[in-house]
Amino acid sequence: MTGDRRSRRVSAVLRWPVGLALVSWRYFWRTTPIHRSDVVGDLGDLPPASPQGAEGDDVQRPSDGVGTLLHRRYSVRIRGSRLSPEELMTRLAADPDRWSPEFAVFRRTRGEPGGMAVGDEFLIRMPGPWDGPVRVAAAGPSAFSFVTLDGHLEAGRIEFRTRRDPDHPEMLRFDIESWARPGDRLSHVLYNTLRVAKEVQFNMWTHACIRAAAIAGGRPDGGVTVRTRRFATAG
Repeated sequence: MTGDRRSRRVSAVLRWPVGLALVSWRYFWRTTPIHRSDVVGDLGDLPPASPQGAEGDDVQRPSDGVGTLLHRRYSVRIRGSRLSPEELMTRLAADPDRWSPEFAVFRRTRGEPGGMAVGDEFLIRMPGPWDGPVRVAAAGPSAFSFVTLDGHLEAGRIEFRTRRDPDHPEMLRFDIESWARPGDRLSHVLYNTLRVAKEVQFNMWTHACIRAAAIAGGRPDGGVTVRTRRFATAG
């Protein structure tokens, strides 16, 4: 880690109390059931091949990170949606701030507003040491993905998908799936020792699932499911 980057990270650590207070407040007032698990993973949790838009020397891949690979999936089944999967994804891609919590702001740094195109970039601003630059690596009618860039707390990628629920075709599914390791040793402490950053991220993406249901004009059916699988990788 460079001196400038370390200085920025240490400075951001001083903002932990604000971020933690906001996360605690949201957790206390949440009424949607959250079903979470955290288990040991296996080789099946390694990320699939990277999309073409994940190229670049400034991309932080899972192999660039430190510590355990975390494979996470956040899922919500949406009952009563007025939108198709493609219509819902169009609305989600048009403005990430519509579905992110109040303590997370997407600031576009590259690309045209109103949608997601490969190569677009955002800086996700949060009240703590977890601000993070990302780039759109893939985008389609019912999915898009981000890769993390230099300076992000994580090294990896995250995908957002909409679809018909295979068991209940009258309902939609919104899924968020990520494969990542902590971006450096300090990030490793935040995630796996103090676990503060992990809880902030947990609250951010469960909120996104709940908001996606509202944007679709429906409601979560059975709450939000969060699955975390940990796989120790070399390096």
